Amino acid sequence: MAYTTAAAVKTYLGISSATDDTLIGTLVAAAQSAIDVYTRRTFECTTATARLLDAVSDTDPTRQILYLRDDLCTITAVVNGDGVTVTAAQYVTEPRDTTPYHALRLKTSTQTAWTFTTDQEGAISVTGKWAYSATAPADVVQAATRLAAWMYRAKDAQVFESTAFSEGGTIRVRMDIPADIKALLDPYRRLVG
Repeated sequence: MAYTTAAAVKTYLGISSATDDTLIGTLVAAAQSAIDVYTRRTFECTTATARLLDAVSDTDPTRQILYLRDDLCTITAVVNGDGVTVTAAQYVTEPRDTTPYHALRLKTSTQTAWTFTTDQEGAISVTGKWAYSATAPADVVQAATRLAAWMYRAKDAQVFESTAFSEGGTIRVRMDIPADIKALLDPYRRLVG
């Protein structure tokens, strides 16, 4: 899936011909990739996949928390490091009322702990849709459409560089993502630390 479509970009640009459809399709993919890199997250997912987490380094045993390394919007299955399924009745998500989820906390009533049998590395399996949401939020869709359009216009313009003159000579500065696109995306930027 894509955050936007070639048709949406063409409408935004006021283009009706099919001459540049292939290019615009390529730019739609490039815009989505740029958004993912800029925000450090993926905004939509249609297929559940399993990811392996460490039973020691990804958990806080005193608080019974399993920290997820990426956004998770839907949980299909959780299998502890000893091969036993952890049911949805045995954990709560963090945050509890909204996605994306960042952690799973075992309920104190379960008498279960995050564990492993042989190796702690990759012992716990979490299956689900690893993304911010099942479909991209409207402002991310708008940012993707606008960014793909900006990239399209850049093919015929000198928007990637600007020239400034100083006492030391000519300075060429690479242009960044337009400010309005950043304004749409900044609230979604994932802090990595």
